[in-house]
Amino acid sequence: MLKGAFAGLLRNVVPSGGIDRAEIERVRALAVEVLGLSADTIVKVNEINCTDPACPGQETVVLIMEPGARTRAVKVRAPIEDVDESALQAAVTEAEADAGAGIAARAG
Repeated sequence: MLKGAFAGLLRNVVPSGGIDRAEIERVRALAVEVLGLSADTIVKVNEINCTDPACPGQETVVLIMEPGARTRAVKVRAPIEDVDESALQAAVTEAEADAGAGIAARAG
C-alpha cells in the first residue's frame, strides 16, 4: 500500500487511487453555478499534492477557460471532497486579488 506524499502524487495517475468522478463533476458544477459561467465555458477540476511549504498538502485546482479570455486558475487549499461554495468563493476572491495585484505591479 502506498503512503504519504508518493500516494498523493499518484492519486491522479493510478486508476485505483483516482479521484471520484462524482466529486470532480460536483466541484465543476459548483464552479459553473458560483461564477455564473456560460455553457460554452470549459471547466476542468483536478486535485494536486502541493509540495510548496505554504500549501496545506492537497489542493483542488479549477481551470476556467472562457472563449476569448485568458484561462484562469482558482486554487482551493483543500482536498476535493472538502470544497464547498464558501471555499470556492474565497479562492475566487483570492485569485482575483492576486490578478489585480499583478496588473497593478505591471502598470506601476
